[in-house]
Amino acid sequence: MWDLLTSHAESGRESPTVWTEHDIEANGLTMHYRRAGNGATPLVLVHGATDNGGCWGRVAASLGDRFAIFAPDARGHGKSSAPIGDYSSTTMATDLAAFIGAIGIDQPLVMGHSMGANTTLALVAGWPELARAAVLEDPVFRLDASAEQEIEARRARMRAEFDRRQSETHAEIVAAGKVAHPAWHDDEFEAWADAKKRVSAAFLFAGPARAPFDWRALLSRVRVPVLLVTADAPPLGNGIVTAGAADVAKGICPTLAVAHVPGAGHNIRRERFEAFIGQVLPFLASHA
Repeated sequence: MWDLLTSHAESGRESPTVWTEHDIEANGLTMHYRRAGNGATPLVLVHGATDNGGCWGRVAASLGDRFAIFAPDARGHGKSSAPIGDYSSTTMATDLAAFIGAIGIDQPLVMGHSMGANTTLALVAGWPELARAAVLEDPVFRLDASAEQEIEARRARMRAEFDRRQSETHAEIVAAGKVAHPAWHDDEFEAWADAKKRVSAAFLFAGPARAPFDWRALLSRVRVPVLLVTADAPPLGNGIVTAGAADVAKGICPTLAVAHVPGAGHNIRRERFEAFIGQVLPFLASHA
């Protein structure tokens, strides 16, 4: 069914990866996605808040010879629909399940970062037969009851950034990003800046999520292999998942393994790319 989809070459501004771009209808949305790679096993990459599918460019370039890669824009992000209403992990997981079904791929691997990791967890918990394995890059796992507060606090910071960036050019956002994130590779910033200009106010200014992100309850329903990739949490870094939270996650979900990437913060793959790929690739390959 892929040849029935409209596609056009990526402009090249977002990433050195040779993407093609497509649109498909799923769960009442027009979902935009990027396609790369020529491997046999499908791999769906699920981006974080205010990013979009193009932000997976370096990962796609690294893994494209082994996997068939699909990188959708979540609702309210990139070129996908941005309806007013619910932007909870449950809703985004429903979108993702519908996207996988509409594309017609069989039991993909799924890897998500931050908000996308929350979505990925909700997907494998709610649709246990849909994916063969999942990677979670620093999801919002909090030991206290502050997961929802953390999500809303991050969204508040994103709102302030959104307001500021309305008057900034793409080049200005790239320049500011390089100052704020000196550990990132230069290839990250074009797609990152483009995503910041494209994120929708409908997402950023949405009301509280209708379905709370209860990661413990979700993990208790997971039956597929999961790799939780963690970073340095405070005071060493700004990673979300602490060692204690990772231990709790392992206790809840027998199919979950943990890989810690020292020297990285919340954007693990951007700050320690080679170390991230070194942890993730063996896991993905073992379940391909």
